[in-house]
Amino acid sequence: MKVEGKTFFITGGASGLGEGAARKLHASGANVVLADLNERKGLKVQESLGDRCLFVKCNVTGEDSVKKALEATVEKFGAVWGCLNCAGTGPPRRILSKRGNVHPLSHFEKLVKINLVGTFNVLRLCAKAMSTNEPENGERGVIINVASVAAYDGQIGQAAYAASKGGVVAMTLPISRDLGVWGMRIVTVCPGLFETPMTKILPPKVRASLESNITFPKRFGTAPEFASLAQFIIENQYLNGEVIRFDGGIRMGPK
Repeated sequence: MKVEGKTFFITGGASGLGEGAARKLHASGANVVLADLNERKGLKVQESLGDRCLFVKCNVTGEDSVKKALEATVEKFGAVWGCLNCAGTGPPRRILSKRGNVHPLSHFEKLVKINLVGTFNVLRLCAKAMSTNEPENGERGVIINVASVAAYDGQIGQAAYAASKGGVVAMTLPISRDLGVWGMRIVTVCPGLFETPMTKILPPKVRASLESNITFPKRFGTAPEFASLAQFIIENQYLNGEVIRFDGGIRMGPK
């Protein structure tokens, strides 16, 4: 699929990997929609990009919220051709703390609802919106989900996060089979350690320990690197139903 002139709906588009993808696609001539709860950051990114960028306040777990955001997208740009699910969260909690406190069920439910249910909610509604597109070389749209290497190498305290991201990985192939008849593709990216608002708060000692586990290059990935991969996925029509580890060769240790 050609990026230029197409519209991409990006959750978590106000910061981190979502913002990086939005900036890259916009620079390549696409329309980008920043679907995020952070209105201040979203409007700031919209202002910096100017034309062909729209911020919409959106809660990925709410059906009505996503529907309204997509309606605003279609109203402004006419159609939706791509969905990038970058919204997510992941604060750690042990099953039993050192004091013996049990992992709150509400914490597990929250992470699964945002990371897994929210991702599914957005992609299903985007698929519905894309189903009306006139096919271009047989293709009506592409979905890119963001999971995590925690789906495979979950660390101590990451039971809820790993479960939510593992679900995103597991649903990739069946969704590709569901949507193939419609001329839609889906690919899931599993980033390793990236420079995002979530990782910027890490203490230097913890950061150094994590970087030591990366094969090469021994540093955190960047949003522009993720964005380049996202654009490659969009443009390469034969890439479908796949899960890509994007992590510098890291295999996470227990902690």
